[in-house]
Parts: sequence; structure tokens; C-alpha cells
Amino acid sequence: MPATRRQDRSPDPPTQLFNSGFRASWWCRNPHLQTLWPYLFRIRPTLGYRRERLELDDGDFLDLDWVDEPDRDAPIVLIIHGLCGDSSSHYVRGLASSLTAAGLRTAVLHHRGCSGESNRLLRSYHGGDYRDIDLVLRTLQSREPSTPLFAAGFSIGGSMLLNWLSRNSGLLTAACTVSTPLDLAEGALRMEKGLSRIYQTYLVSEMKRRVKRKSERVRLPVDLAKLEHVRTFHEFDGLVTAPLHGFRDADDYYSRCSSKQRLQYIETRTLVIHAADDPLTTARAIPTADELPVNSSVIFELSRQGGHCGFVSGTWPHRPKYWTDRRITDFFTSFLL
Repeated sequence: MPATRRQDRSPDPPTQLFNSGFRASWWCRNPHLQTLWPYLFRIRPTLGYRRERLELDDGDFLDLDWVDEPDRDAPIVLIIHGLCGDSSSHYVRGLASSLTAAGLRTAVLHHRGCSGESNRLLRSYHGGDYRDIDLVLRTLQSREPSTPLFAAGFSIGGSMLLNWLSRNSGLLTAACTVSTPLDLAEGALRMEKGLSRIYQTYLVSEMKRRVKRKSERVRLPVDLAKLEHVRTFHEFDGLVTAPLHGFRDADDYYSRCSSKQRLQYIETRTLVIHAADDPLTTARAIPTADELPVNSSVIFELSRQGGHCGFVSGTWPHRPKYWTDRRITDFFTSFLL
């Protein structure tokens, strides 16, 4: 049903949640500029990654990229990238560089099919897919049972991490998510509107390309002729994500995997960083105070600006600062004092 003008505008989020310390640069206040500036213009730190492949019992594999510069006994942070991202993504390299400078070790978890090589099984990954995170974290814990573990998830990686956190406690010292689509249905709807369709076109095209590449080595239960006509996230999730991962349809996937409904079950100290102007979701996805855990385990820091995985600050364009790098690093290191 066509949305009215009022429905196109997300309702104002609760003012009591505007507690973020982020302040957008005067030259970078537009949500799309906040989102695209680091993607297009950020000088990505040079990091020496060491790749480790984990062979899985189901016949598939997961690739981790490690930054090992600090002390080998230092705490470990698992970074979980967003949709179609990898260890070279600007937000991953930025955070990994900041954590390394603070003396922490970093491992970047690549979702299945995101490390430069198609995975072996039919399945891929989705916003509620927390089992690979569980496997990796328990592998790291078994190797170094006395080493503090942290995790940071971006965008869809944050959705996966929050789903895991709502089902597990005691393994991580603390966690953080950035620009998470807390309500997957709201995110899919927003991506069909206005300039947000730019991101949808790019991401859906990339996902279709990966499905076609994978179909060359694995017989997929996907109608490739129909895939050619897919233009939206809802169409892609209905044709590909749902059947590959056991959901009835796209709406069933969104309903069962949205992380907003799981926040109340999180016991691990978790920082959720979100911008009210995120162009990949709506304000309706922002939780109310009643939807947050009563034990204050979740710190929801909401800023009026910041875009999607942007959070660009700094006085001048030639010297931008990326606020989340410092905020997440300070949050994690505060548990080590």
C-alpha cells in the first residue's frame, strides 16, 4: 500500500535516548554525506593481516584476518563486518588500527563467501545468523581461556552479534554494535525510499553477483532467471535468503531475526551506537526505554546525526576524525583498567 507523506517520515525517537557524545562536523551534517564520506574519501590504515582458515564440521570454512602487532597475550577483539564487507572495509580497518594502537589484538571474521572465495555449502549468512560467531568465539576461548574477549559488529554484523548476545553470556567481557538494522523489515522498507535506493541498488547488485558466481560451483535452489529481475532487498530475501536458510519467506526471516526484540535478553555489557538519521533504517526501529534490559546491560547511545557507519567529526574536511574508532576503543579498554 502506498505510504503517505507522514508515513514516509519516521517518528521522532525518544529524546531521552539522545545521549551520544558524537557531534557531526559542520561540513558533514547530511546523513548521506556522513555515510558516503568515509567510504569514498577515508584513507584506510595499512594493516598487516595474517589469514587463518577454520575448517568446519559441516564441510564449510570461515576465514579470519588477524592483526598480531600487540603483545601475543593481549586481549582479543573480534570484528564482524557488515553486508558485502570484509577486512578491507573502511570501518573495519579504522577500528582495527585504533585497537592495535591501544595494545589489543584484532581478528576480523569474514561471513561465509565474503573472504574473496565462495563458500562450499548452499547457505550463506543473514541478519540472525549467530552460530558462526559462537563457533569462532568458543574456538578463541578454548585456545586462551584466560584472555579477555570482546566483539564489535557493524551493520548486519551487529544484528548477528546482538542475536548471539541475547542467547549467550559470560563468554565476552563486553561488546559493541554500530549502525545495526534493529528491525530488518523497517530497514528493507527504508531502502526502497528516496536516496536510500542508491544503497539498495549497489548492495542488491553485489549480492546478485555473488549468487551467480556461487551458482557456478554449487547447484542452488534459486531461479536465476527471476534473480535477474530482483531490485529490492525484500525481493532478494524472498528469493534467496529465505529458501537458503530455512525461512518461509522474507517476512518470516525479518520477524524471526530482527535484533530489536532480543535486546531485553542481553546480559553482557553492550554498547549500541546508532544515528537517528541512518539512511538504511527508520526511527521506528529505535527501541524505547521499555524495550531495553532493566539491568542496564545495554548502553544505547543515539546521536541525531552520523548516517550509516559514518560518524564523521573534525573541524576541516582534510582532517576528518572517525568518532566510533575512539569510542569503541575507549569502551573496551575501560574494562581492562
